[in-house]
Amino acid sequence: MGEFDIIREVFAPLAADADGAFGLGDDAALIDNGPFVVTKDAIVAGVHFLPKDPYDLVARKLMRVNLSDLAAKGARPIGYLLACVWPAGVKREQIELFARGLNEDQGRFRVSLFGGDTTAHLQKTGPAVFTATFFGAPPRQGVTARVGAQAGDDLYVTGVIGDAGLGLKALRREEKFTTVDKASLAMRYHLPEPRLSIGAAIAGFATAAIDVSDGLIADAGHLARASGLRAEIDAVSIPRSTAAGAWVARQQNRWKALADVASFGDDYEILFTAPSAMRRSVTVAAKAAKTEVSRIGSMTRGEGAALLDENGREIAVRSAGFDHLKG
Repeated sequence: MGEFDIIREVFAPLAADADGAFGLGDDAALIDNGPFVVTKDAIVAGVHFLPKDPYDLVARKLMRVNLSDLAAKGARPIGYLLACVWPAGVKREQIELFARGLNEDQGRFRVSLFGGDTTAHLQKTGPAVFTATFFGAPPRQGVTARVGAQAGDDLYVTGVIGDAGLGLKALRREEKFTTVDKASLAMRYHLPEPRLSIGAAIAGFATAAIDVSDGLIADAGHLARASGLRAEIDAVSIPRSTAAGAWVARQQNRWKALADVASFGDDYEILFTAPSAMRRSVTVAAKAAKTEVSRIGSMTRGEGAALLDENGREIAVRSAGFDHLKG
């Protein structure tokens, strides 16, 4: 199994619909229909996915975490560049499984591979590392940046929060769940859903947006600091799935449990702000995009993010979210 055989036989078919990719037979691609919104993410075995996770799910997660960044900008995805660093001794069938995962989500999200690189560790202890650079077309209304929120804006989040973090705990056997709940939560960890439709729908009236990857509180803090404001989150209003709600109900301390849910990473929902006068527009956009959207707080004068109980008191948070350099 040689590098160029793998490129030609496994990855080149993924570039069949990419004009300018030259069938991955060149050192560079020609892309001439910009401007583009561009993002890049890396995932590492043992950090962003479990070392024994099937490679098709790993490939799809890589694609989706990148698409989530484009979704927060309201962009329409077009294609991507890929780099793979495989463990020493990787089998061809493992690489083919990875490519099948990419192919499945390429069809779903209408993107193509435009190029990249593939290599392998020499040492047996080297983890699998995958990076992708995705690019998309900006919305006509302009991208929704992280900066731009105003004091008094409402704070919204799509979908539900906390499932991926609980899914990781279930997979690591740190928490017990019913068979049905474990499967549901684990799937949310393995396969986040990039909110492309709602991201495009809110472009033009959302004042700021970010995807929730490090944890709701952490990313609310990022969003608030970008505009020199404070994000106040109503803990009770945080949307939760049935499985997450049942987990919270089992905990001795409800507020600590809600703080944990708001601190888990890997949700890949969109957190955004909009003026209170646009509440009807948010409702219409959510309905058009067929995406659940919840109003969970507001932007105020101050700094950072705070989680508040039903009486408006701040809830102590042990860790606001994941930091890639602190772990």
